[in-house]
Amino acid sequence: MKIFSGKCLCGQVRISVRGEPLRIGVCHCTDCRQESGSAFTFYAVWPAHQFEHAGETSEFNGQQFCPRCGSRLFSADDREAEIKLGILSEAPTALVPSYELWIKRREPWLRPIEGAEQYEENRK
Repeated sequence: MKIFSGKCLCGQVRISVRGEPLRIGVCHCTDCRQESGSAFTFYAVWPAHQFEHAGETSEFNGQQFCPRCGSRLFSADDREAEIKLGILSEAPTALVPSYELWIKRREPWLRPIEGAEQYEENRK
């Protein structure tokens, strides 16, 4: 079974997920832009039982981050874990988004991801 691992910028928080994700996406919404400090967020969702993390995290609005370096890391509940894929140690990954959210906020210089479903706002 494939294992993906990653860490925050300072290395205090480490994560791992086992197996293939349930879904992989890119989001251009205002929250994701502000939270990431970038034009979009690239993430994947795994079943919660396939996700582990170690190290102290802080939380804001359901999103976990490293209190030392500020890296945005994941959100998780008892069903699913959504991982920010930029924290993975293996880069680039073979993980390809199957959908894009909030494309009405996508920067005009960014092109749609070939083959990915496009949603004006959230998935239906």
